Amino acid sequence: LLSPFLAVEDSESGVYMRFMRSHKCYDIVPTSSKLVVFDTTLQVKKAFFALVANGVRAAPLWESKKQSFVGMLTITDFINILHRYYKSPMVQIYELEEHKIETWRDTELYLQETFKPLVNISPDASLFDAVYSLIKNKIHRLPVIDPLSGNALYILTHKRILKFLQLFMSDMPKPAFMKQNLDELGIGTYHNIAFIHPDTPIIKALNIFVERRISALPVVDESGKVVDIYSKFDVINLAAEKTYNNLDITVTQALQHRSQYFEGVVKCNKLETLETIVDRIVRAEVHRLVVVSEADSIVGIISLSDILQALILTPAGAKQKETEAE
Repeated sequence: LLSPFLAVEDSESGVYMRFMRSHKCYDIVPTSSKLVVFDTTLQVKKAFFALVANGVRAAPLWESKKQSFVGMLTITDFINILHRYYKSPMVQIYELEEHKIETWRDTELYLQETFKPLVNISPDASLFDAVYSLIKNKIHRLPVIDPLSGNALYILTHKRILKFLQLFMSDMPKPAFMKQNLDELGIGTYHNIAFIHPDTPIIKALNIFVERRISALPVVDESGKVVDIYSKFDVINLAAEKTYNNLDITVTQALQHRSQYFEGVVKCNKLETLETIVDRIVRAEVHRLVVVSEADSIVGIISLSDILQALILTPAGAKQKETEAE
Protein backbone atom coordinates (compact mmCIF):
# COMPACT_ATOMS: atom_id res chain seq x y z
CA LEU A 1 0.00 0.00 0.00
CA LEU A 2 2.71 2.46 0.97
CA SER A 3 5.35 1.44 -1.59
CA PRO A 4 5.30 4.75 -3.54
CA PHE A 5 6.86 6.43 -0.52
CA LEU A 6 10.04 4.36 -0.47
CA ALA A 7 11.97 6.57 -2.89
CA VAL A 8 13.33 9.04 -0.35
CA GLU A 9 14.20 6.55 2.37
CA ASP A 10 17.89 7.60 2.52
CA SER A 11 17.56 11.33 2.35
CA GLU A 12 17.94 13.49 5.44
CA SER A 13 14.45 14.91 4.91
CA GLY A 14 12.99 11.46 5.57
CA VAL A 15 14.43 11.17 9.10
CA TYR A 16 11.08 11.63 10.90
CA MET A 17 9.32 9.38 8.43
CA ARG A 18 11.84 6.59 9.16
CA PHE A 19 11.41 7.15 12.89
CA MET A 20 7.64 6.75 12.52
CA ARG A 21 8.10 3.63 10.40
CA SER A 22 10.32 2.07 13.05
CA HIS A 23 7.84 2.57 15.92
CA LYS A 24 4.57 0.75 16.43
CA CYS A 25 1.31 2.23 17.65
CA TYR A 26 1.82 0.06 20.71
CA ASP A 27 4.89 2.17 21.66
CA ILE A 28 2.71 5.23 22.17
CA VAL A 29 -0.05 3.58 24.23
CA PRO A 30 0.42 4.63 27.86
CA THR A 31 0.75 1.87 30.48
CA SER A 32 -2.49 3.07 32.02
CA SER A 33 -5.00 5.41 30.46
CA LYS A 34 -8.72 6.01 30.59
CA LEU A 35 -10.80 4.68 27.74
CA VAL A 36 -14.54 5.24 27.92
CA VAL A 37 -16.71 2.98 25.74
CA PHE A 38 -20.44 3.54 25.14
CA ASP A 39 -23.03 0.94 24.20
CA THR A 40 -25.15 2.18 21.29
CA THR A 41 -28.32 1.71 23.40
CA LEU A 42 -27.19 4.45 25.82
CA GLN A 43 -29.14 7.71 25.77
CA VAL A 44 -27.34 10.41 23.80
CA LYS A 45 -27.71 12.94 26.63
CA LYS A 46 -26.18 10.55 29.20
CA ALA A 47 -23.32 9.83 26.82
CA PHE A 48 -22.43 13.52 26.48
CA PHE A 49 -22.62 14.02 30.25
CA ALA A 50 -20.33 10.98 30.61
CA LEU A 51 -17.77 12.52 28.21
CA VAL A 52 -17.76 15.63 30.42
CA ALA A 53 -17.59 13.66 33.69
CA ASN A 54 -14.63 11.62 32.44
CA GLY A 55 -12.82 14.53 30.80
CA VAL A 56 -12.62 12.79 27.41
CA ARG A 57 -13.49 14.09 23.97
CA ALA A 58 -14.58 10.88 22.27
CA ALA A 59 -15.63 7.31 22.94
CA PRO A 60 -15.73 4.17 20.78
CA LEU A 61 -19.26 2.81 20.29
CA TRP A 62 -19.96 -0.87 20.98
CA GLU A 63 -22.92 -2.59 19.38
CA SER A 64 -23.92 -5.69 21.36
CA LYS A 65 -25.87 -7.28 18.49
CA LYS A 66 -22.78 -7.24 16.26
CA GLN A 67 -20.36 -7.77 19.17
CA SER A 68 -18.08 -5.17 17.67
CA PHE A 69 -17.13 -1.49 17.65
CA VAL A 70 -19.19 0.37 15.06
CA GLY A 71 -18.07 3.98 15.36
CA MET A 72 -17.10 6.83 17.63
CA LEU A 73 -19.18 9.34 19.53
CA THR A 74 -17.46 12.73 19.57
CA ILE A 75 -18.16 16.38 20.33
CA THR A 76 -18.97 16.73 16.62
CA ASP A 77 -22.08 14.56 17.22
CA PHE A 78 -23.15 16.90 20.03
CA ILE A 79 -22.70 19.88 17.72
CA ASN A 80 -24.61 18.16 14.89
CA ILE A 81 -27.57 17.40 17.19
CA LEU A 82 -27.71 21.00 18.46
CA HIS A 83 -27.30 22.35 14.93
CA ARG A 84 -30.08 20.16 13.55
CA TYR A 85 -32.69 20.33 16.28
CA TYR A 86 -32.28 23.66 18.11
CA LYS A 87 -35.26 25.99 17.60
CA SER A 88 -35.21 28.60 20.39
CA PRO A 89 -34.49 28.93 24.12
CA MET A 90 -38.19 28.20 24.75
CA VAL A 91 -38.22 24.79 23.05
CA GLN A 92 -36.53 21.79 24.63
CA ILE A 93 -34.40 19.68 22.29
CA TYR A 94 -36.41 16.46 22.38
CA GLU A 95 -33.85 14.53 20.30
CA LEU A 96 -31.09 15.29 22.79
CA GLU A 97 -33.28 14.45 25.77
CA GLU A 98 -34.80 11.23 24.44
CA HIS A 99 -32.74 9.68 21.63
CA LYS A 100 -30.45 6.71 22.14
CA ILE A 101 -27.09 6.72 20.37
CA GLU A 102 -28.32 4.09 17.90
CA THR A 103 -31.38 6.23 17.02
CA TRP A 104 -29.13 9.23 16.39
CA ARG A 105 -26.73 7.15 14.31
CA ASP A 106 -29.61 5.72 12.27
CA THR A 107 -30.91 9.23 11.55
CA GLU A 108 -27.40 10.32 10.59
CA LEU A 109 -26.76 7.32 8.38
CA TYR A 110 -30.07 7.80 6.63
CA LEU A 111 -28.84 11.28 5.73
CA GLN A 112 -25.35 10.15 4.78
CA GLU A 113 -26.73 7.22 2.78
CA THR A 114 -23.42 5.38 2.94
CA PHE A 115 -22.30 3.69 6.12
CA LYS A 116 -18.62 4.16 6.76
CA PRO A 117 -17.03 1.37 8.81
CA LEU A 118 -15.02 2.49 11.82
CA VAL A 119 -11.48 3.48 10.85
CA ASN A 120 -9.13 1.81 13.34
CA ILE A 121 -5.56 0.52 13.55
CA SER A 122 -3.76 -2.46 15.03
CA PRO A 123 -1.23 -1.93 17.87
CA ASP A 124 1.37 -3.62 15.62
CA ALA A 125 0.92 -1.12 12.79
CA SER A 126 3.60 1.56 12.44
CA LEU A 127 3.10 5.14 13.61
CA PHE A 128 3.66 6.14 9.99
CA ASP A 129 0.54 4.15 9.06
CA ALA A 130 -1.34 5.87 11.90
CA VAL A 131 -0.41 9.37 10.63
CA TYR A 132 -1.27 8.35 7.07
CA SER A 133 -4.67 7.02 8.18
CA LEU A 134 -5.53 10.10 10.30
CA ILE A 135 -4.71 12.52 7.50
CA LYS A 136 -6.04 10.49 4.56
CA ASN A 137 -9.37 9.87 6.32
CA LYS A 138 -9.52 13.45 7.68
CA ILE A 139 -10.21 12.17 11.18
CA HIS A 140 -8.87 13.34 14.53
CA ARG A 141 -9.20 10.14 16.51
CA LEU A 142 -7.92 6.71 15.58
CA PRO A 143 -8.86 3.85 17.93
CA VAL A 144 -6.13 1.25 18.46
CA ILE A 145 -7.95 -2.11 18.45
CA ASP A 146 -6.31 -5.45 19.20
CA PRO A 147 -7.15 -7.70 16.22
CA LEU A 148 -7.02 -10.85 18.39
CA SER A 149 -9.17 -9.89 21.36
CA GLY A 150 -11.17 -7.17 19.58
CA ASN A 151 -10.49 -4.89 22.58
CA ALA A 152 -10.02 -1.15 22.14
CA LEU A 153 -6.73 -0.17 23.81
CA TYR A 154 -6.34 3.54 23.20
CA ILE A 155 -7.36 6.43 20.96
CA LEU A 156 -4.49 7.91 18.95
CA THR A 157 -4.57 11.61 18.10
CA HIS A 158 -2.40 14.02 16.10
CA LYS A 159 -1.45 15.67 19.38
CA ARG A 160 -0.20 12.49 21.04
CA ILE A 161 1.79 11.45 17.96
CA LEU A 162 3.49 14.84 17.54
CA LYS A 163 4.37 14.96 21.23
CA PHE A 164 5.95 11.49 20.98
CA LEU A 165 7.97 12.49 17.91
CA GLN A 166 9.10 15.74 19.50
CA LEU A 167 10.46 13.88 22.57
CA PHE A 168 13.04 12.23 20.30
CA MET A 169 13.68 15.08 17.86
CA SER A 170 16.77 16.37 19.66
CA ASP A 171 18.46 12.96 19.18
CA MET A 172 17.93 12.97 15.41
CA PRO A 173 19.64 14.91 12.63
CA LYS A 174 17.65 18.02 11.83
CA PRO A 175 16.24 18.15 8.29
CA ALA A 176 16.84 21.44 6.44
CA PHE A 177 13.09 22.12 6.19
CA MET A 178 12.92 22.59 9.98
CA LYS A 179 14.87 25.84 9.56
CA GLN A 180 12.53 27.12 6.85
CA ASN A 181 9.64 29.39 7.71
CA LEU A 182 5.94 28.85 7.11
CA ASP A 183 5.93 31.17 4.13
CA GLU A 184 8.72 29.23 2.39
CA LEU A 185 7.13 25.88 3.19
CA GLY A 186 3.59 26.92 2.35
CA ILE A 187 2.15 25.09 5.36
CA GLY A 188 -1.28 26.01 6.71
CA THR A 189 -4.54 27.45 5.37
CA TYR A 190 -4.53 31.12 4.31
CA HIS A 191 -7.69 31.57 2.25
CA ASN A 192 -11.28 31.97 3.25
CA ILE A 193 -10.61 31.57 6.99
CA ALA A 194 -13.83 31.34 8.98
CA PHE A 195 -14.00 33.54 12.08
CA ILE A 196 -16.57 35.00 14.46
CA HIS A 197 -16.98 38.10 16.65
CA PRO A 198 -17.36 38.36 20.45
CA ASP A 199 -21.10 39.01 20.05
CA THR A 200 -21.76 36.16 17.59
CA PRO A 201 -24.53 33.88 18.96
CA ILE A 202 -23.39 30.34 19.80
CA ILE A 203 -25.93 28.79 17.41
CA LYS A 204 -24.29 30.71 14.54
CA ALA A 205 -20.84 29.43 15.56
CA LEU A 206 -22.21 25.85 15.63
CA ASN A 207 -23.69 26.31 12.17
CA ILE A 208 -20.26 27.41 10.86
CA PHE A 209 -18.59 24.34 12.46
CA VAL A 210 -21.05 22.07 10.66
CA GLU A 211 -21.12 23.85 7.30
CA ARG A 212 -17.39 24.50 7.01
CA ARG A 213 -16.30 21.26 8.72
CA ILE A 214 -13.71 23.04 10.82
CA SER A 215 -12.74 22.54 14.44
CA ALA A 216 -12.09 26.08 15.72
CA LEU A 217 -13.13 29.66 15.07
CA PRO A 218 -10.86 32.59 15.87
CA VAL A 219 -12.77 35.41 17.62
CA VAL A 220 -11.96 38.77 16.03
CA ASP A 221 -12.85 42.17 17.55
CA GLU A 222 -14.10 45.20 15.63
CA SER A 223 -10.56 46.43 14.97
CA GLY A 224 -9.73 43.10 13.30
CA LYS A 225 -7.55 41.76 16.15
CA VAL A 226 -7.69 38.12 17.17
CA VAL A 227 -8.83 38.20 20.81
CA ASP A 228 -9.98 34.63 21.49
CA ILE A 229 -10.76 31.29 19.88
CA TYR A 230 -13.90 29.15 20.12
CA SER A 231 -13.21 25.50 19.42
CA LYS A 232 -15.39 22.42 19.13
CA PHE A 233 -14.01 21.34 22.49
CA ASP A 234 -15.50 24.46 24.12
CA VAL A 235 -18.95 23.35 22.97
CA ILE A 236 -18.95 20.40 25.39
CA ASN A 237 -19.16 22.96 28.20
CA LEU A 238 -22.74 23.59 27.08
CA ALA A 239 -23.41 20.03 28.24
CA ALA A 240 -21.31 20.46 31.37
CA GLU A 241 -23.30 23.52 32.39
CA LYS A 242 -26.60 22.18 31.01
CA THR A 243 -26.99 25.44 29.05
CA TYR A 244 -27.48 23.85 25.63
CA ASN A 245 -31.16 24.85 25.59
CA ASN A 246 -30.18 28.51 25.11
CA LEU A 247 -27.88 28.85 22.14
CA ASP A 248 -28.82 32.47 21.48
CA ILE A 249 -26.22 33.64 24.02
CA THR A 250 -23.04 35.17 22.61
CA VAL A 251 -19.66 33.49 22.32
CA THR A 252 -18.31 35.88 24.98
CA GLN A 253 -21.02 34.79 27.43
CA ALA A 254 -20.37 31.12 26.66
CA LEU A 255 -16.63 31.51 27.22
CA GLN A 256 -16.86 33.35 30.55
CA HIS A 257 -16.35 30.20 32.62
CA ARG A 258 -13.01 29.34 31.10
CA SER A 259 -11.24 32.66 31.68
CA GLN A 260 -9.55 31.39 34.86
CA TYR A 261 -7.52 28.71 33.08
CA PHE A 262 -7.45 29.97 29.50
CA GLU A 263 -4.00 31.27 28.59
CA GLY A 264 -5.01 33.13 25.46
CA VAL A 265 -4.88 32.30 21.77
CA VAL A 266 -1.62 30.64 20.75
CA LYS A 267 -0.34 32.55 17.73
CA CYS A 268 2.55 32.57 15.27
CA ASN A 269 3.60 34.49 12.17
CA LYS A 270 4.55 33.32 8.70
CA LEU A 271 8.25 34.12 9.18
CA GLU A 272 8.73 31.71 12.08
CA THR A 273 10.50 28.44 11.38
CA LEU A 274 8.82 25.06 11.42
CA GLU A 275 11.08 24.09 14.33
CA THR A 276 9.72 27.02 16.40
CA ILE A 277 6.14 26.16 15.40
CA VAL A 278 6.48 22.49 16.44
CA ASP A 279 7.96 23.46 19.82
CA ARG A 280 5.22 26.01 20.45
CA ILE A 281 2.27 23.81 19.51
CA VAL A 282 3.57 20.86 21.56
CA ARG A 283 4.36 23.01 24.59
CA ALA A 284 0.99 24.79 24.47
CA GLU A 285 -0.85 21.46 24.02
CA VAL A 286 -3.23 23.00 21.50
CA HIS A 287 -4.59 21.67 18.21
CA ARG A 288 -3.77 24.69 16.07
CA LEU A 289 -1.95 28.02 15.95
CA VAL A 290 -3.56 31.17 14.59
CA VAL A 291 -1.23 32.82 12.08
CA VAL A 292 -1.37 36.60 12.59
CA SER A 293 0.09 39.75 11.06
CA GLU A 294 2.17 42.30 13.00
CA ALA A 295 -1.09 44.08 13.81
CA ASP A 296 -2.45 40.83 15.30
CA SER A 297 -5.05 40.42 12.57
CA ILE A 298 -5.80 36.95 11.23
CA VAL A 299 -3.73 35.65 8.33
CA GLY A 300 -4.31 31.90 8.53
CA ILE A 301 -4.47 28.74 10.61
CA ILE A 302 -1.89 26.00 10.99
CA SER A 303 -3.20 22.73 12.40
CA LEU A 304 -1.56 19.62 13.83
CA SER A 305 -2.46 17.73 10.66
CA ASP A 306 -0.68 20.40 8.55
CA ILE A 307 2.43 19.90 10.70
CA LEU A 308 2.39 16.09 10.64
CA GLN A 309 1.84 16.22 6.88
CA ALA A 310 4.93 18.43 6.50
CA LEU A 311 7.17 16.44 8.87
CA ILE A 312 6.26 12.93 7.82
CA LEU A 313 4.09 12.52 4.74
CA THR A 314 5.44 15.21 2.40
CA PRO A 315 9.04 13.93 2.73
CA ALA A 316 7.61 10.45 2.05
CA GLY A 317 6.20 11.70 -1.25
CA ALA A 318 2.59 11.36 -0.10
CA LYS A 319 0.62 14.01 -1.85
CA GLN A 320 -0.52 17.04 0.09
CA LYS A 321 -3.95 16.54 1.58
CA GLU A 322 -6.71 18.76 0.25
CA THR A 323 -6.48 21.84 2.37
CA GLU A 324 -9.04 22.01 5.10
CA ALA A 325 -9.47 25.07 7.28
CA GLU A 326 -8.94 22.83 10.26
